[in-house]
Amino acid sequence: METEIASYTDFLLGRLRETAENPALAVGERVITGSELFKAVHSAKSTLINFGCQSGNVIILHGDFSINSVAFLLALIDMETIIVPLTLQTKKNVNEQISELTPDYIVDTYADVSIETMSFGGKTNKYIEQLKNEKKPGLILYTSGSTGKPKAVVHDFSKLLKKFTLKRPALVTLNFLLFDHWGGLNTLLHSLSNSSMLVLPDADRNVDTICKLIEKFKIELLPATPSFLNMLILSGAFKRHDLSSLRIISYGAEPMPESTLKAVLGYFPNVDLRQTYGMIELGVLRAKSENNSSLWVKLGGEGYDLRVVDGILQIKSDSTMLGYVNAPMPVTEDGYFITGDMVEQQGEYLKILGRKSDIINIGGQKVYPSEIETVLLQIDEVEDATVVGETHALMGSIVVANIKTTGQISQNELIRKIKRECARQLQRYMVPSRINITNNSLQNYRLKRQR
Repeated sequence: METEIASYTDFLLGRLRETAENPALAVGERVITGSELFKAVHSAKSTLINFGCQSGNVIILHGDFSINSVAFLLALIDMETIIVPLTLQTKKNVNEQISELTPDYIVDTYADVSIETMSFGGKTNKYIEQLKNEKKPGLILYTSGSTGKPKAVVHDFSKLLKKFTLKRPALVTLNFLLFDHWGGLNTLLHSLSNSSMLVLPDADRNVDTICKLIEKFKIELLPATPSFLNMLILSGAFKRHDLSSLRIISYGAEPMPESTLKAVLGYFPNVDLRQTYGMIELGVLRAKSENNSSLWVKLGGEGYDLRVVDGILQIKSDSTMLGYVNAPMPVTEDGYFITGDMVEQQGEYLKILGRKSDIINIGGQKVYPSEIETVLLQIDEVEDATVVGETHALMGSIVVANIKTTGQISQNELIRKIKRECARQLQRYMVPSRINITNNSLQNYRLKRQR
């Protein structure tokens, strides 16, 4: 069995051996070398086998990024299991749906590692059965559920791993996204496969914590969401820490407001700003921005084919998910995944406008929330903003703006200023009909704007 399963992670473990004394992970004050991580993976594998875990088991891996979670992830891939990474918040959100996966075990890595047997009756999902029959490692990730019930996405993990076999430049990287988000796992596997040190933040991913890590470990690559970058600029945290080591800031997971991009570029003129694009269902595509100040991006690369139909991006990929456990597969007859992302096209370049489900229809006029959010975020007293549509009997929908304020002026003054600025910069029908002022965060647990 050992020689048969080694192929899935052998290249990753081989690179840990090749750079045995180099730093592989940094967790808190501790730096873990390649050799230490290599040993931790084999220890995790022995623990799993001794407990009775085997190929084809569905195993919930409960945790966020840590040496234990990373070691058990690699061990579970190697054992050809079907892995369901869940952080505390995601587990809470999907707890009632877990039985649909018929999991066999839960491995908790939040504190001391513990393993418990799970037992659920019922029929196993056809995609899970496919992975078991083909003796392939699997990965099940949950969508955020922002447009309804979270969907369980089933992947053949061996297909996702293929892209990491090709070595790329190594940069000291901060893993900003979460353990149960493909962006976070993609960053982990990219760093391990390129023998670069990966810095793992704890659960507190506020701007000062992240800036401290950048300064301490001389981080060169910061992957982040536009919402986080907006908070980074507004908080002034980048002025309180030495961030001169940064070479690349990549951003994705939600549309980037032009005002935020302009501000980041202004404060980090020597940093390469790169837009990324990926989906839980597809993986992360190679992306090339037109330039630092542009939201136009070229997507694709080997294994991807793109087209735009009725303004919606469709993608055919070697690494497309097998399917959803609890929803129909949105794929065309010729194999293109319908992303639901509205785009503009200019030659080889695309501009991501936002999700079709987020579009606000006002008397037949289509409004993208990001257009209005860009204007709102230019206002000094606005710390963050989200825009949504609300059903209206006559107009179809109206625009509602949720505003997190800096508290510098009164709410009434702020509302008047917002109305004035929106009327000056936007079409009349795009001006918010209602403005809600709050002191609460407008970001969800995945650090994106919550609409």
